[in-house]
This record gives sequence, structure tokens and C-alpha cells, in this order.
Amino acid sequence: MDFKMLIQYIAQALVDSPNYVSVNEITGAQTTVFELKVAKEDLGKVIGKQGRTAEAMRNILYSASAKHRKRVLLEIVE
Repeated sequence: MDFKMLIQYIAQALVDSPNYVSVNEITGAQTTVFELKVAKEDLGKVIGKQGRTAEAMRNILYSASAKHRKRVLLEIVE
């Protein structure tokens, strides 16, 4: 499964400017970190009220990665 494409697909569905969505993958020895960047005006839409949308995205990613026995993190970068 391509986690990068999964994050990008979800983020593009949430924002008003899908062209500004980018996902950077940083692979380490045990953990893969995904950095999600969106347009400044769309940042609130990706984070959501009290971080609920971001937490939901992380839960989807964690569930998908558990099946593949990989450790992944999602960071939303300004």
C-alpha cells in the first residue's frame, strides 16, 4: 500500500486548493515520517476542530500501517 498516496488523497478531498497539497516521505530505520503540507488558508481544514480531522487521518494511517507491520507518523507542516 502506498501510504503517501493515501495521505495525499484524503488531504486533497478536504482542502479548497488541492494543487498545493504535498506529502514528503522520510524513511528511517524503524519509522517512516510523512510530512503533509497544504496552503496556509487550508491548514485549519486539515487540522479540524481541536485536531479531530488530523487525529482521524492519523488513525487511518496507523490502521493501514499496522497491517503491513510498519511504524508511521504523520506531521502536518505549516
